[in-house]
Amino acid sequence: MPTTSRSRIVLATTAVLTSLTAAADALPQTTETATHAEPSAEPLAGLRVLLSNDDSVQAAKASHADGLGLYEMRKALCAAGADVVVMAPWQVQSGKGTAVTNGGALRLARRTRLPAGYENDCTGAPSGSPVYGVCLSDDACGAGTPSATPADTVKFALRSGLAAKAGWADGPDVVVTGINSGPNVSAQVNDSGTVGAAVAAIDDGVPALAFSSSGDSTNTDFPVANYRANAEFGTRLLAGMRERSLLSGKFAVKVDYPDVSTGRRAKAPLWTDVGHGKVVWHDYAARRGSGDTFDIVPGVCADRPGDSCTETVRRADSTALLSGHVAVAPVTADRTYGATVDGGKNLRKLKHYVEHDAPRP
Repeated sequence: MPTTSRSRIVLATTAVLTSLTAAADALPQTTETATHAEPSAEPLAGLRVLLSNDDSVQAAKASHADGLGLYEMRKALCAAGADVVVMAPWQVQSGKGTAVTNGGALRLARRTRLPAGYENDCTGAPSGSPVYGVCLSDDACGAGTPSATPADTVKFALRSGLAAKAGWADGPDVVVTGINSGPNVSAQVNDSGTVGAAVAAIDDGVPALAFSSSGDSTNTDFPVANYRANAEFGTRLLAGMRERSLLSGKFAVKVDYPDVSTGRRAKAPLWTDVGHGKVVWHDYAARRGSGDTFDIVPGVCADRPGDSCTETVRRADSTALLSGHVAVAPVTADRTYGATVDGGKNLRKLKHYVEHDAPRP
């Protein structure tokens, strides 16, 4: 997605989320939990993690919108003892949802020089913790080479890539996607490549968590502080889920983290539903002088009672995020209306964990 279009989208996200303030007041509050025993220094020891995203492996932009969140998550996971292999899109693939590529070839490009400050994060990992970008090419991935989609990278990793490059014939134990630059909430979830990659994992029965972080007050820049707080919280959340046997290949867990770059702490995690409101609206404007060319114009979604943009879900993820909470929501690949996976048993256990026992930011 071009930079100008992405900027419009993230600015629109801020505008629409602001309109949800009144709804945030209606959210139930969680209670603080009792003090638990001192956690292990390496709570994820022995856990094999496939890490992907939709923001690419580049991490070259000053805005931090092209994959820096992935490196913060990799750092936190390795520090907790996990063995992490990255297979992620070569180029930014924001908004690709669950799209897959149906022909041609995939090419792996291993990053031997990682972004400054992240070079030694996973030293000693059994796999060597390689970082691969995946492009669509018969030849080496270059600056202009088309990228594999987020779902492509996960499907490839699970079905061929990890066995070939990491020796994980029966792995990974879990797929983590993100950390995305910007929230993935409400109807926007359907477009999210971060969530789409997690859905690709549960399609193959592998547990998955998808992480997204808010930007700064303008939502055009994505501070390292937000990624770092999200990664630290997410690692502890994953450790708690692992300890309680709450990881499930039946559904993915979506986690959206608020802006904490000004020093305000995130509030306790809330169990939410994916909202129905729209964060941005894509318009298509005929280009002057051309009857066959239409410009894609993402814009602010009007928030009027009764229109399709208005949030109507009481415990919506977007509303929780706006109020400063970490928003946690289950996402399933089953699109059958009214269907529940595993009778809802694991969902109820996870909901209780998030509301009562999950780590606090």
